[in-house]
Amino acid sequence: MDSKKLHYAGLAIAVVVIIVAKGCDDRTGAASDPQKNVERAAVVYNELTPEEENVIVNKGTEDPFTGEFDDHYEKGVYSCRRCGAELYNSTAKFKSDCGWPSFDDEIAGAVKRLPDADGIRTEILCVKCDGHLGHVFTGEGYTAKNIRHCVNSISMDFKPANAKTEKAIFASGCFWGVEYHLGSADGVVSTTVGYTGGNALNPTYEQVCADTTGHAEAVEVIYDPAKVSYEELAKLFFETHNFSQVDGQGPDIGTQYRSEIFYLNENQKQTAEKLIDELKLKDYDVATKVTKATKFYNGEKDHQDYYQKNGQSPYCHVYKKIFK
Repeated sequence: MDSKKLHYAGLAIAVVVIIVAKGCDDRTGAASDPQKNVERAAVVYNELTPEEENVIVNKGTEDPFTGEFDDHYEKGVYSCRRCGAELYNSTAKFKSDCGWPSFDDEIAGAVKRLPDADGIRTEILCVKCDGHLGHVFTGEGYTAKNIRHCVNSISMDFKPANAKTEKAIFASGCFWGVEYHLGSADGVVSTTVGYTGGNALNPTYEQVCADTTGHAEAVEVIYDPAKVSYEELAKLFFETHNFSQVDGQGPDIGTQYRSEIFYLNENQKQTAEKLIDELKLKDYDVATKVTKATKFYNGEKDHQDYYQKNGQSPYCHVYKKIFK
């Protein structure tokens, strides 16, 4: 057998060996060592300066009237500096003269509240990474909503409203591993796991896993084309799974685990087909389908950012450089 084709045969054997030893990444629980969990999870976070870590991780507070966004009212979206999750729309920001950025509403599901260690205040944290944002106060009468999220500037980044983003959709096995690799690429703004490519309306995880819906487990990627191109993301897609396997990925067998690119425009289609042609010229067998995108259904909350939440790294999705 040609040595290049042997690569994926060998990869499949390696995956089986790992599963026997540890269980496949795509269907295991969290690692048993909490410290290792923290170390692995940190890999997917943005690197923080000591000042940022003091506030975001150690729950410190920046000095009032010193933050970048205290007196900032440009249109756009404020996101978590640690993980990139979108937190607040600029339309919710108001002037309070308290010394820190103030918002009277958050993006739905982006912020969580916990009793502060001082026993008096309510702390607010990023839902995605538990990064410390600040505190929330009610009854002050600043706006009609009568609530104030008092947020450290250093906990946030800002994306102007006119900043251009684009979307891509990829499927290559269990969406946990796909999201892990694509979400770690520079220039990726956000990722969402979900279901697409089938006929069932509003499918659930259990229905898709039963392989009766026609849907594939897929990942919707929002990215900044000024930082990463669609072609670079598509190359990463191919380099992190066995694209020669039909209707499955490693031990995960079924059409829901198929390799498929769902294109949103003609340029994406041409790019995907060009890369497939390159792979075939390299003598690889390619089972990946290229299909026009249809409705994408978001997956359940507990499946979003699975490896980040559980502090693990994928075993079934293994990176191997193929393209120059």
